[in-house]
Amino acid sequence: MVRVEFLGPINRDILELDARNLGQLKEILAQDESLKEWLSLSAVALNDEIVTSLETTLKDGDKICILPPVCGG
Repeated sequence: MVRVEFLGPINRDILELDARNLGQLKEILAQDESLKEWLSLSAVALNDEIVTSLETTLKDGDKICILPPVCGG
């Protein structure tokens, strides 16, 4: 099981899901219509490190953060 945290304006509760890699996790999360747009816009961190490959393998206990774009001023 991996832990998925949604930061900022995504405003979703933490989920614990069973996924082998980030591609599979994306497929699971994309089933929720309210997350589809966020998945295309957001960065992903695995155990506090930004990752880009959907082939990235996940292990039990990994923490994934969905990081929406932000702006400041």
